[in-house]
Amino acid sequence: MVLVVVMGVSGSGKTTVGSRLAAKLGWKFYDADDYHSPENKKKMAEGIPLTDEDRIPWLCALHDILRREDSSGQDAVLACSALKKMYRRILVSGASAIESNQPEQPGENTALKILFVHLHGPIDIIAGRLEKRRGHFMPPELLQSQFDTLEPPSAPENFITVSVEKSLPKIVLEIESAILQGETFLEHHKTTSGYLYSDGNQLHPVTDTIRPSNKAKKLGNVSSTKPS
Repeated sequence: MVLVVVMGVSGSGKTTVGSRLAAKLGWKFYDADDYHSPENKKKMAEGIPLTDEDRIPWLCALHDILRREDSSGQDAVLACSALKKMYRRILVSGASAIESNQPEQPGENTALKILFVHLHGPIDIIAGRLEKRRGHFMPPELLQSQFDTLEPPSAPENFITVSVEKSLPKIVLEIESAILQGETFLEHHKTTSGYLYSDGNQLHPVTDTIRPSNKAKKLGNVSSTKPS
């Protein structure tokens, strides 16, 4: 069972990539924008950035959806901005992450195993996409505020970073490959941290006694090159 959250700023292609990935794999797809309250949508349409207080109930509701799919053994893809580390912790651990503002400790039952896919790209390219978009409540003027808010995933989060400058089929294929590689590895190895890194050839668990060497390349950076 796999849970994937496709994350990034508005205009990065979360819904397009997430829905295409889910359709190709035959998984359930959820768009986090569908679960914003009318008040949140109104604020964004008026160019007012959402506060943490605006987002927390929304994120908790999304966690509940992922928890339900996890409990039923259903693979699922969620498209969600998830800009801050705290937001991603809420998706993983629910309301308990708000109280402690810390990641769940290994062995605790409440944490979900989620692969975060960060769609990353330069602001000028993403701004160009937003200018062409119709029927969405996020105006282009809010894009800079999203970049300012963005806290890119880092260890020990479980993530990969994919360039939005690649074609849609290449992006989807890259995510599929990461999912398959992770599933294959975890069938034969156990890790308490849930974090994997790549040495360029295979994935390894990061544990208290095994850490990636300086030469090893973290999984989150394996997709940083632009295709020809």
